[in-house]
Amino acid sequence: MLFHVRMDVNLPPAMPPEQAEELKRTERELAQRLQHEGQWRHLWRIAGQYANVSIFDVESVDALHTLLTSLPLFPYMQIQIMPLCRHPSSVRDSDA
Repeated sequence: MLFHVRMDVNLPPAMPPEQAEELKRTERELAQRLQHEGQWRHLWRIAGQYANVSIFDVESVDALHTLLTSLPLFPYMQIQIMPLCRHPSSVRDSDA
């Protein structure tokens, strides 16, 4: 199943910089692994914001929930999820 996910990150201003950098490092490593595995299909930064829009390809809503809650930055995120399905007019069969 494909999901469009917007993640807005709101780190507390009082968080020590070292803690913030460690969270970002571990988040980046996990995100890159999930991309190589094919579960995190696309990842785009939203210009001017600490936010991204991503496409996830997972087997179920529960799998997406498990994946998202495993992200190190999850406690500091606001997340919006939209399930996606193939449009009948799409010319790309690989987007299913």
